[in-house]
Amino acid sequence: MSTTHDTSTPTLESLADRIANLEAELEAERDTREDLEERVADLETENQILRSRIDGLNTTTDKTEARVNELQARELEKGAHLRKETVYPWTDNLDVAAGRLETIEKDHGTYMRIPDADDTLTRGGTTQLAHDDLLPIQQLARLDDNMLRGTVDNLPSRLAAKAWATRHEDTGLWQQGSGDVREYIDASDLRHWIRREEPGISEAYAKKLVSRTIDALQEYTHHRLTIMKRQRRKDGLQYKERRIVLKTDVEIPGETTQRQQ
Repeated sequence: MSTTHDTSTPTLESLADRIANLEAELEAERDTREDLEERVADLETENQILRSRIDGLNTTTDKTEARVNELQARELEKGAHLRKETVYPWTDNLDVAAGRLETIEKDHGTYMRIPDADDTLTRGGTTQLAHDDLLPIQQLARLDDNMLRGTVDNLPSRLAAKAWATRHEDTGLWQQGSGDVREYIDASDLRHWIRREEPGISEAYAKKLVSRTIDALQEYTHHRLTIMKRQRRKDGLQYKERRIVLKTDVEIPGETTQRQQ
C-alpha cells in the first residue's frame, strides 16, 4: 500500500518562518507602543503647561474682576449710571453703601444706579422711570424666559407677563380699539395664543389657563384692565365672550400720552 504525504503537517522550515514573522510583528508593535508612550508623555507635558497657563489666567481674571467691581462700586456711589449689560448679573459682587441697585430706563437704553442717584455727566440721555416705579406686569415683562421662570412659580403669571410684553408687537393678540378703548384682547384669541406659547396643552386646559391668565393680568396691572363681555356669533350660535380692555384714560407708567392715543 502506498503512503500519502500529509501536506498539513508543519515543517521545521515553515515553523521557523512563522516564528520570524511573529517576532517581526512583535517588534513592530513594541516600536508603536514606544511611540505612543512618547506621545502620551509629550501630551502630559503640554497639558501641564496649559493647566499652569489657565491657572495664571484665572488668577489674573479674578484680580481684574475684583478691580472692575471696585471701580464700578465707587463710580456708582458717586452717582454714575452704568449700562445694565456691564453690571448685571454681577450686581451681588458690588459692595455699595446703599446695599442695592435699581434699574432705570434712559433715552439710550437700560442703566443701573444707586436708588435716586443723579448722573452729573448726564450720559445716556434723560432718565425715564426706575424699575421700582413700574407696574409689576411691566417689571415681569422685561425678564427673559429663564429669569421669569425663576421669579414667578406658576404658568398663568408667566403667560400674563409674556402677553403684556407683546402689546406693541405684531402678534395678533392685542387689537387696537377705538373711542375710549385703547387696546383689547378677546378671550378666544388669548386661548389660541396660549396654545401657541405652550405646545402640547389640551384645549380644555387652555380654557382654564385663560381665566387664570386674566386674573394674573388684573393682579399685576393693579386692576388697570377692564373685563367686559360682548356678544359673538359663531356657527349660528350666539354667546358671550370676555374681552380684556385697556381704556384710553388709564395711566400706564412710562407710556407717553401720544402712545396712549
